[in-house]
Amino acid sequence: MTLQQLKYALTIAETGSMNKAAELLYVSQPSLTASVQELEKETGIRIFNRSGRGVTVTNDGAEFLQYAHQVVGQFDILTEKYTAKGSIKKKFGVSAQHYSFAVKAFVEMVKRFDTAKYEFAIRETKTSEVISDVANLRSELGILYLNDFNRKAITKLLQTNGLEYTPLTKCRPYVYIWKGHPLAKQEKITYEELADYPCLSFEQGAGSSFYYAEEILSTAEYPRTIKANDRATMLNLMVGLNGYTLCSGIICEELNGSDYIAVPFETDDEDAMEIGYITLKKTLRSKAGTIYIEELKRYLGLSSGKDA
Repeated sequence: MTLQQLKYALTIAETGSMNKAAELLYVSQPSLTASVQELEKETGIRIFNRSGRGVTVTNDGAEFLQYAHQVVGQFDILTEKYTAKGSIKKKFGVSAQHYSFAVKAFVEMVKRFDTAKYEFAIRETKTSEVISDVANLRSELGILYLNDFNRKAITKLLQTNGLEYTPLTKCRPYVYIWKGHPLAKQEKITYEELADYPCLSFEQGAGSSFYYAEEILSTAEYPRTIKANDRATMLNLMVGLNGYTLCSGIICEELNGSDYIAVPFETDDEDAMEIGYITLKKTLRSKAGTIYIEELKRYLGLSSGKDA
């Protein structure tokens, strides 16, 4: 089993086609097929199912490719850390729930590198995909939150995927709304006062668990709810429909704009939300990863503003 074979298998899985993978890898299709067959023979499992419509990953193959992602990702980090600079672009990715402070830290981190030498990626996505991206080393770091409700379930899921969680900060809940909202001038907002307005939440996909929700107090009964897929759409719904969401309260006006505010949500739980980052256990941290965490801490520690 070689690193090259692992890279071949990962490219085939990503493209779903032997021909497309061969083009991207600059090898002949027969050579690629022979290499994969040799890998399957050595491992004793069938990694791919082949048909006239393309290539699909088997159940055994999915597990194998998860480990392959980790090996290839760690090799890339090792190469970056200990070998002379080459012409191949280094990669660094972050997957996060929808937090503008995570994007802000990413922006500040990227400014400290030559973007011609790096392939950077920031992915605002579903909770399950944050976990999956880091487990497969598609992203080196993931940003998500824990609270009393989801902590046990999410922690178990992280352990199953070989991940560890590092806390960054604890937050009280805030109601995030636009400045023209009827409740915008109040010092605090109660659950009862929100009844006439739609609660906005990020869609987590079909069959997703309550534990995956990004919003605090996700198990409460909200009479009006609307789901969105991205932060920009949610901000538009806040203006168009007087919608709201419950959030950490850490706002980056530079990215979200100055038309939105966070008003304290009246609750007995002052530390309802703990935000942290996840990484694969026993892995090397890249230079970009180290600086990104530094920028996260800098922003969370020095900012007096609030963010959704």
